[in-house]
Amino acid sequence: MKRRWIFLLSIAWASLLQAQTARFEPLDVFELEYVQDPQISSDGGQVVWLRAWHDIMTDKRYRNLWLSRYGSSEAVPLTSGKHDDRLPRWSPDGKRLAWVSDRDGSAQIWLRHMDTGAEARLTNVQHAPSDLSWSPDGRRLAFTMFVPEPEKPFVSLPPRPKGAQWADPPRYIDDIPYRSDGRGYLPKGHRHIFLLPATGGTPRRLTTGPYDHSGRLSWSPDGRFLYFSANYHDDRKLDPRNSELYELEVATGRVRPLTDRHGPDTQPAVSPDGRHIAWLGYDEQYLGYQPMQLYVMPLAGGSPRVVSAGLDRSISDFAWTGDGQGFVIQYDDQGHTRLDYLSLDGQTRHLTDAVGGLSLGRPYSGGSFSLSADGRFAFTHTAPDHPADLAVGSLSAKRTRRLTYLNDDLFAYKQLGRVEELWFDAKDGRKVQGWLVYPPDYEEGKKYPLILEIHGGPFANYGWRFSAEIQLYAAAGYLVLYTNPAGSTSYGKDFGNLIHHNYPGPDYDDLMAAVDGVIARGIVDEENLFVTGGSGGGVLTAWIVGKTDRFRAAVVAKPVINWYSFVLHADMPAFFYKYWFGTWPWDDPLAYHRRSPISLAGHVRTPTMLLTGETDYRTPISETEQFFAALQLRGVESAMVRVPGASHGIARRPSHLIAKVLYILEWFERHRV
Repeated sequence: MKRRWIFLLSIAWASLLQAQTARFEPLDVFELEYVQDPQISSDGGQVVWLRAWHDIMTDKRYRNLWLSRYGSSEAVPLTSGKHDDRLPRWSPDGKRLAWVSDRDGSAQIWLRHMDTGAEARLTNVQHAPSDLSWSPDGRRLAFTMFVPEPEKPFVSLPPRPKGAQWADPPRYIDDIPYRSDGRGYLPKGHRHIFLLPATGGTPRRLTTGPYDHSGRLSWSPDGRFLYFSANYHDDRKLDPRNSELYELEVATGRVRPLTDRHGPDTQPAVSPDGRHIAWLGYDEQYLGYQPMQLYVMPLAGGSPRVVSAGLDRSISDFAWTGDGQGFVIQYDDQGHTRLDYLSLDGQTRHLTDAVGGLSLGRPYSGGSFSLSADGRFAFTHTAPDHPADLAVGSLSAKRTRRLTYLNDDLFAYKQLGRVEELWFDAKDGRKVQGWLVYPPDYEEGKKYPLILEIHGGPFANYGWRFSAEIQLYAAAGYLVLYTNPAGSTSYGKDFGNLIHHNYPGPDYDDLMAAVDGVIARGIVDEENLFVTGGSGGGVLTAWIVGKTDRFRAAVVAKPVINWYSFVLHADMPAFFYKYWFGTWPWDDPLAYHRRSPISLAGHVRTPTMLLTGETDYRTPISETEQFFAALQLRGVESAMVRVPGASHGIARRPSHLIAKVLYILEWFERHRV
């Protein structure tokens, strides 16, 4: 009996210890898994998807192929190991699967026969293939691939003596863009379209010229033509968004333009009967936020028409239904990513609003879906308590079904913070949406410190989605508020353009109204308010500390501090000045200065940390350095955290995400009262 009691007490003590340590912890980030790119077979019977996971020893993300039957929670692996599989695409008859994998050390196209499991590597190319697309007869694969241009050196340096260790030669640059965030300095060359026999062999290049071809490739039903989007205009480097649709005759390589309007025309998709083509685009107005609309046009000739004219939202993806009478469309609406059925006459029917879960760090929109010929669909499913899982639905059914629970092994004994949706009254009478995350052990009647976490973009949105960073803040004992202030997407064109040529502006007022709204609930320790945000959220955080002293401390992540220097130093110089200011910086320097946080540096008294990746080419670290120097010169308590090897997406590596959170929490903890 005594031993039995000791045994029971041991179990109780272990349970108590587990309960005390059941919060989501930084190291748990390595345990997170999620679904990407679910592809449903043409008959709707099977779904192949990518299972993304992290390796704690290499600090990298890997992806493997998994297979599920429609409606079944059972899943089987098709590949495994520390390599990256991507772009799984079914053959039209559903008997074969093509994808890109680096399992042999470089990215190549692979093929699997689904009945036997036999696999073969189809290519031996020097650059990574992308945009895979099967021909209708299943005999060929189209794809895009980078083709380098031969570079003649600007000067001929004298030869190095044998064994000499000279410095790397200078880099000669005579064009823009010359670097890209996450990719570094760009090699000379362009992406072109290739054709490959489905049995393997030598890819045949179909396009020529100094143009980039990337994105969706769509075949005509008879396999004679490929349709793609590209920018062939002479001023394409200075007006990069002005793309058109083109028809490529596969046999001859002849290219014919289909559109000629000013603005983007992208993601072409031919109707099942081959009579129409649909695509996304808009008429260029040089606004900060311009929603993508869905167009349809007869391929035999005729005027395009907008099918989505009645929807004041930006469509991010679409697919024709099997009968050619409508589409499934994906778009963001009030912090949710939705799938709707859209008929050719513009009528919509709701399918789901739970798409997403691909942004592990913060609750951004995203996600993907695919549609079968019989109206079944698969999509990445998310909620605040889990990253992307696999879910399926049907145009003929009212409900969707979640098939995977990849993180239940972790979250079964990890308590996450509860997320509550809130609406606030803005200064001008508008409504602003936000979400409040509670500490896992929240107690009624007790007041908690508050972190305001601000999204980037600025034309983006947070929402009802999982966020590792915000859950880690909540686990540390904070209330966490995140909102969609003026300028956020998913509320229509007018709401997005409240900050057109006026950013920062009314978004600041919206953020303060949201903070005041939470304080009014009586649950916030007003002596311990903190603020942080990244990218566009970093801009607003730096702006906030120049406007108010109400926050105990701030962390400004990867910000823009000086718009004048930013528009000439970021990786897209032909974009930012044109859409966000409308004039050259030297023609109206005061306009740039008035909207720059550096203009408010003389007012900052809030202890402020800055945190940026050292290889960030979107908001270069020189922006961070300017603000840090200004605060140091003024004697403001400040610090700078430089993340080696990190680009703008700091959280792309698990250890960087963990480090970001821990630095922010430590800065806040040191300034709590």
